[in-house]
Amino acid sequence: MIDIEDIRAAAARIDRHVRHTPMVEASHFKAPAIKGSDLLLKLELLQVTGSFKARGATNKLMATPEETLTKGIVAASGGNHGLATARAGYLAGVPTTIFLPENVSPSKVTKLQAWNAETVITGSVWDEANAAALKRVEETGAAYFHPFADPLIVAGQGTTGLEILEQMPDVDTVIIAIGGGGLIAGTATALKSLAPSVRVVGVEAVGAPTLKNSLEAGGVVTLDRITTSVPTLACSRTDEGIYEIVRDRVDEIVLVDDDQMRDTAAWLWFEMGLSADLSGAAALAALRHGAITIPPGSRVCALVCGAGPEGAQG
Repeated sequence: MIDIEDIRAAAARIDRHVRHTPMVEASHFKAPAIKGSDLLLKLELLQVTGSFKARGATNKLMATPEETLTKGIVAASGGNHGLATARAGYLAGVPTTIFLPENVSPSKVTKLQAWNAETVITGSVWDEANAAALKRVEETGAAYFHPFADPLIVAGQGTTGLEILEQMPDVDTVIIAIGGGGLIAGTATALKSLAPSVRVVGVEAVGAPTLKNSLEAGGVVTLDRITTSVPTLACSRTDEGIYEIVRDRVDEIVLVDDDQMRDTAAWLWFEMGLSADLSGAAALAALRHGAITIPPGSRVCALVCGAGPEGAQG
């Protein structure tokens, strides 16, 4: 699907249009996240529009001919990809429509509308919202921005991995939340290409173990049902290309439940004043709740991949 040169090209393409987000040492806490190892947080919740998704959507925009955008942009999203795509449409000066599932965070709908996007709420999960988005694309000829099954999107997300290695060249383990899989596919490609010994761990919701189940089955599977309440992690089927990258470049996938993500979002707010959405808290939740074993003395990076009000609300 992509290689390191695609990611380097994306980094050059989006450099002036997204933020190089900080890496912060996770220390001096009342309740440490892990003991005996160094932990740094990659703060993608401080990215433009509040998540890493701005990297992929901006790369897609910059690589798309202007004439392809004349009829606008359409996407389906649990929230974060929609925000990134809405900003892309704003930068391009074209109308943007975002289809969202019914459990989308109201705060993200408000932000989408502030980016001048039309919002259409339909279906109980992303897959149903996406079916409606594809129908709109067929009817209008608008450009379609898929949240993960697009090499340009995945390459854009992979620039996160380049930054991690620049900021933390001695990293041992990188922990990454998984929705559809675009972030971990791109980031793992960058990490394994430049630092093959780095351990890459994915984190899915117990109620949406899309890639974990696919890896166990030996091929892409469709979940019978999704029970997580976290819309940005609720995907019933990944893409074949994403699956192949994860199979070859991700060392392990673990699961966390919604309550563990809520608890960790509240912890991030209490300890660091960071207001993460629940997907943004997922990687750290896997550490705090023992889903991942970390050898003493390790150098660990956990991505806080999205912003939201959950942490502030506790």
